[in-house]
Amino acid sequence: MSVVDKEQSQALIEEILQEYPEKALKSRKKHMTVVEPGADEKCGVSSNRKSIPGVMTIRGCAYAGSKGVVWGPVKDMLTISHGPVGCGQYSWATRRNYYTGITGVDSFGAMQITSDFQERDIVFGGDKKLEKLVDELEEMFPLSRGISIQSECPIGLIGDDIEAVSRKKAEEIGKPVVPVRCEGFRGVSQSLGHHIANDALRDWIYEKDVPASVQEAGPYDVALMADYNIGGDAWSSRRILEEMGLNVISQSTGDSTVAELANTAKAKLVLLHCYRSMNYIARYLEEKHSVPWTEFNFFGPTQIFKSMRKIASYFDESIQKRTEELIENKYKPLLQSVVDKYKSRLEGKKVMLYVGGLRPRHTIPCFKDLGVEVMLTGYEFGHGDDYQRTMEYLDDTTIVVDDMSEFEMEKFLSKLKPDLFGSGVKEKYQCQKAGVPFRQMHSWDYSGPYHGIEGFAIFARDMDMAINGQVWKHIKAPWKS
Repeated sequence: MSVVDKEQSQALIEEILQEYPEKALKSRKKHMTVVEPGADEKCGVSSNRKSIPGVMTIRGCAYAGSKGVVWGPVKDMLTISHGPVGCGQYSWATRRNYYTGITGVDSFGAMQITSDFQERDIVFGGDKKLEKLVDELEEMFPLSRGISIQSECPIGLIGDDIEAVSRKKAEEIGKPVVPVRCEGFRGVSQSLGHHIANDALRDWIYEKDVPASVQEAGPYDVALMADYNIGGDAWSSRRILEEMGLNVISQSTGDSTVAELANTAKAKLVLLHCYRSMNYIARYLEEKHSVPWTEFNFFGPTQIFKSMRKIASYFDESIQKRTEELIENKYKPLLQSVVDKYKSRLEGKKVMLYVGGLRPRHTIPCFKDLGVEVMLTGYEFGHGDDYQRTMEYLDDTTIVVDDMSEFEMEKFLSKLKPDLFGSGVKEKYQCQKAGVPFRQMHSWDYSGPYHGIEGFAIFARDMDMAINGQVWKHIKAPWKS
């Protein structure tokens, strides 16, 4: 049974579009559709296009994609936000990328460093200031294993030569200094920032032969890639892989070190969690170092078991046998107990999901394991292949919206009346003020992990608390008073 009727859904889309001026309507119409899996194998929604000026997009920028996602979590590197202090939100904010180590001594993930551009730097350039900053950082934090320079918008506008500074300072301090041309205005969204970050990783880590910590590769070595350890997610994934008998030699970039990044090329298999953010470097490693890669999903029982068997198929019978025993004797009973506890409370509830990266297609099966139905989904910065990969998880008629605006979000919430909306922090408070239960699905709303065995129990608990919380019945939107 469909969550929403196709004709009604299409009529709702048309109703929302009619609020736009003609030019905006024509453009936004391409970004909304109703899909029926089985009826059409291709998702025709337009994606990875520039947002319309004046339409309040929920997206981030290229700088956010590079610093906030890929490079920021590398724990033993110092990360410089190069530009004005107020220009880059991520120069003073983190994404709850958990890591082990002593902050300020051998780990620096929670430390925010900026070159603090002033007016004179815009006029005369900031190369010398950047050199001085690198020297100061080396003096203050001698145990760091490298530095990355994340350029903000003004750097690209005035033409500072951060590559020349990086080459010079890397030679002087004897550590990698990585320039990343991730000015916020570049590209359509934060997605290009991921790509730029991957290119910098290729050019300044792998092509520079940065030393790895693993010298001799083993038969069961794997690299966990594009997992940023939000709330401890990568640790949960790692536990499953190690119980399967695999040896995780690299974890990037959450709780990662520079040496671990270099380890990746020595793995027998790269396990790619967030396809959108690091598929570029996975493809490079396959072409340059002949290391195969595969996607996996450790959200919820269905996908955990499917992914475990898929990963095991790359190895010998001993790993495959151990995996099956682990699933049947340990994991199935554990996860079934979670389903038994929460499914009766969540079955039949309806959710809207609008998140970046891969969150919709990875969490849709997890919701379905608990009996929750998806009414609407979409991506902030998804590409066509992201939407295509999502199709297999949609059993019902579902509204798909790309680059949804704040206006569209408010209208869909009002018309569809979901039991839960999962999105990002910018959408959280508007949604809660309207009395709609909300979960922040980028960084788990200060909870987590949501990956893996223990993660599924936390996920189910959090969704139950949000959906069935009594407080939402007593909230009246201030704009309705």
